[in-house]
Amino acid sequence: MDDETLLKRITCDCRILGGKPVIVGTRLSVEFIVNSLAHGSTAQDILDEYPGLVREDVAACLLYAARALSGAA
Repeated sequence: MDDETLLKRITCDCRILGGKPVIVGTRLSVEFIVNSLAHGSTAQDILDEYPGLVREDVAACLLYAARALSGAA
């Protein structure tokens, strides 16, 4: 899946979590997913905990975070 398609899985809406970037259709923020991974959760752990998510959602969060750090988000 190309970068732009992945990034369409992330949205920012001032009415949801104060405008933080979240996975489309959820209230799960990019920050929450990346923080979970940083603290030892695997992508599979997250998918098991939140059955509505797919692996591409986790990948999209990582890509979004990488772009944000590079100033390209």
